[in-house]
Amino acid sequence: MMWRPDPPPRRALPDVERFIAELHRHADFFEPQTPILVARAPGRLDVMGGIADYSGSLVLELPLALATFAAAQRTDEACLIVRSTSAGELGLQPEVCVPLEELTPAQPLSHAQAHELLTGQPRRAWAAYVAGALVVLQHRRGLRPDCGLRLLIHSEVPPGAGVSSSAALEVAAMRVTCAACGLEPDGRELALLCQQVENLIVGAPCGVMDQMTCTCGEQDHLYALLCQPAEPQGQLPLPAEIEVWGIGSGIGHAVVGEDYGAVRVGAFMGYRIIAERAGLEVAPLGDGQVRIDDPRWGGWLANVPPSEWAADFERHVPIEIDGATFLRRYGGTTDPLTRIDRARSYAVRAPTAHPIHEHHRVRCFRALLQQPLTEERLLLLGELMYQSHASYGACGLGSDGTDRIVALVREAGPAAGLYGAKITAGGSGGTVAVLARRGAAEAVRRVASQYARETGRRAMLFAGSSPGAVAFGILRLVPG
Repeated sequence: MMWRPDPPPRRALPDVERFIAELHRHADFFEPQTPILVARAPGRLDVMGGIADYSGSLVLELPLALATFAAAQRTDEACLIVRSTSAGELGLQPEVCVPLEELTPAQPLSHAQAHELLTGQPRRAWAAYVAGALVVLQHRRGLRPDCGLRLLIHSEVPPGAGVSSSAALEVAAMRVTCAACGLEPDGRELALLCQQVENLIVGAPCGVMDQMTCTCGEQDHLYALLCQPAEPQGQLPLPAEIEVWGIGSGIGHAVVGEDYGAVRVGAFMGYRIIAERAGLEVAPLGDGQVRIDDPRWGGWLANVPPSEWAADFERHVPIEIDGATFLRRYGGTTDPLTRIDRARSYAVRAPTAHPIHEHHRVRCFRALLQQPLTEERLLLLGELMYQSHASYGACGLGSDGTDRIVALVREAGPAAGLYGAKITAGGSGGTVAVLARRGAAEAVRRVASQYARETGRRAMLFAGSSPGAVAFGILRLVPG
């Protein structure tokens, strides 16, 4: 059976043809005479903002050329069947079937029940990013599908590289599931639904910048998002004089990793301590949670000005504190997605300072990009990236690999057309973003090659951009 687009796609992206060829290799998965709907969501490169998203920072994100596809077909079977074209290569179960009566019963599953159902078996837990869409849609939209669904997942976004493979998967799956079930959420709602899949079903305490970029990003633009909680600030076109590259460190990154979670806890601890110092009203909610009445900063740590942090708060926030002492003194934090371990110690001052300074750095970065790009402005843009990288390291989210890539970029410097570099997203490995003059591709490749020779790790390059899921739309395939 062969499938063709009807009508032809509005955007002639080369990976669409590759995906259709892959779909033909899995033709046995689909019923031969029923149309197939296809959604596409790109990975993203975190240019500025990163982990400050959960503290309310402005972030600037580039949708990458690499993307994930999800193809859905309605069936008469009362189940959700998901197949991945690459899960088997990763040692995972390539096909997962979940009966609809278990996934979307008349009495909706709690998020904890859905988490256990979908992640209890490690080899099939990847499907939670896909099947979780139906759980969230039942909670938020009252959806109980009147048919079964078959979903084929094919991704060119490498997992564990810090370029948002999980968000690309969530967005593509949620977008095509909504289309197959007759729902049309706008881009912002779609992204927030996907964040709930990752936070509540998968169990990863991520912010929303990845899902918003994969959903709403535009090709060759930096997506500006104020994460309070998800307020779009427009698309910032990349000036013709520059390019942004990604260089993979070959060190795996996962947002569920302990370092990321501990730094997030530390930032919310810092906000709670600042609120005490500022005289804000705090109400205990129990179970390590509090509510803060915050007319001053709107509840967002990133809104604390760096000058006020330095003058009034920094010396009152401890370098670190153990969980038991913090809970005894302060009762808890405002973060609903993390829990404080009484038995461990948390760094607090550096994780608190990071979003305060990062929000300021990102705003400066945006302002510079909106001006004609002189050499001085390029140097300033690069310095902001280097500062952001150093701040990640102070939080404990650096790695030897990403530090070495940044050092190699700095050594090559403006003479080679390279102006700045920083670790991205959740840190602790993953990918480094590099700011370069257009035409400096060879210098970027030399950095990647030298890093690979020194470390023996693969230094994957990320170049180019593509539209987000909303701009791509839904592709319809018919037999023929």
